[in-house]
Amino acid sequence: MKNRTKRQQAIIKRRIFLSLCAVAAVIAIAIISIAISAIVKSFKLNSGDVSSSSDKLAVSSEEASPSAPQKTGKTVTATVINTGDIILHDRIFKDAQQPDGTFDFSDFFKVADKRFKAADYAVANLEVTLGGTEAGAYSGFPAFNSPDSLLDPIKAAGIDLLLTANNHSYDTRMAGMIRTVSKVKEYGFDFIGTKENESDPTYIIKDINGIKIGITCFTYETPSAADGRKTLNGNVLATEAQNLINSFDYDEIDKFYKTAQSIIKDMKADNADAIVFYMHWGEEYKRTQNTWQQSIAQKLCNMGVDVIVGGHPHVLQPVSLLHAEGSDKMTVCAYSLGNAISNQRRELLQTLCPTGHSEDGALFTYTFTKTADGVTSLTAVDFIPTYLDKFSVNGKYRYTMYPLDDEDTITGYAAISSYPPDLGELRASFKRSKEIVANGLTECQKALGCEIRFKD
Repeated sequence: MKNRTKRQQAIIKRRIFLSLCAVAAVIAIAIISIAISAIVKSFKLNSGDVSSSSDKLAVSSEEASPSAPQKTGKTVTATVINTGDIILHDRIFKDAQQPDGTFDFSDFFKVADKRFKAADYAVANLEVTLGGTEAGAYSGFPAFNSPDSLLDPIKAAGIDLLLTANNHSYDTRMAGMIRTVSKVKEYGFDFIGTKENESDPTYIIKDINGIKIGITCFTYETPSAADGRKTLNGNVLATEAQNLINSFDYDEIDKFYKTAQSIIKDMKADNADAIVFYMHWGEEYKRTQNTWQQSIAQKLCNMGVDVIVGGHPHVLQPVSLLHAEGSDKMTVCAYSLGNAISNQRRELLQTLCPTGHSEDGALFTYTFTKTADGVTSLTAVDFIPTYLDKFSVNGKYRYTMYPLDDEDTITGYAAISSYPPDLGELRASFKRSKEIVANGLTECQKALGCEIRFKD
């Protein structure tokens, strides 16, 4: 009985053990099933997150990349019109002064204003300072201090951007240079080239119809002072003014190239679709570009600049199509647009420029097109010669710019009832300008596939 009880107890223990094993197995299976399910869900979730992260990274990368096209959904264009140097010699402002002491410059652009207003954006070189009476009396060459009201006809004409870096930027020293910037801002102009503060930008990004154009402006320096400071027209810039003007030294041109490369990089980081450099360079009254202009232009082309517009020679110089070294990049360079407003006349320049070329200028346009998928390219350039007419009214000289599209345009000016221009002078100016720019301009226009200006 005792042995039987032990056997029964053993059986009972075995059955309990087996039951526990079965329960443990069930629990283990359940745990394994739950774990497997969790792993599968986790894998799916993680797979979805990776895909999502990848998508976000791609978008983020495109937004951060300066070269990534910004899609517009439609094709847009931006046409910028440019004219040359605005220089107020003393003969001009003295004859423009009215009995009450004010100045009337309203004749300057009364004919050309329609051209500026028809473009999307208009640019001119302001080659004077607005130093005010605190800088002394108003003056012309060699130290230009012009009345603030010079800005009135420029604004009324529809000009939007003034280039303020040139060899006359420091004519009324630091105070005059800063006051010029202040007045230009007060009138509502965009400007580039000089600054009020070192922290101000060396370039602007102008959004024109959805196309962002990076624009900067530089002028050449005259030989440095003994202590290494910059000079403009022989005027030593104050220590505080050294970094308030975009300038370059021909003798240290690599510094400029390094600066230009940095600016271009920054422009692209700011999502510029196109890049334009305005250069105050070259030799006065020379009707062809010099080797410095050519080498600088080629270097800027290699860096990716789309358009280069020059000034300073006070006469027209050729328009050229440049090809980047090592790539298919092309750049259009207008080496000099001559004068817009000045008193540099043949009768006054018998030695320097007796041919009348200093009376000739231009309205040079470039057009960028941005496709629906965000790709921007230079699609057109044009060049309309201008002539600055000087005429006398009650013994005082007045000045008016005349655009010279073609013979029909010139002939049409005969209908002007009050002080019409000499059509012979207009035709002679047109011929001079065409001889300088036609070949290069035509090459550019053929390369871009746009309308040819000079067809014969």
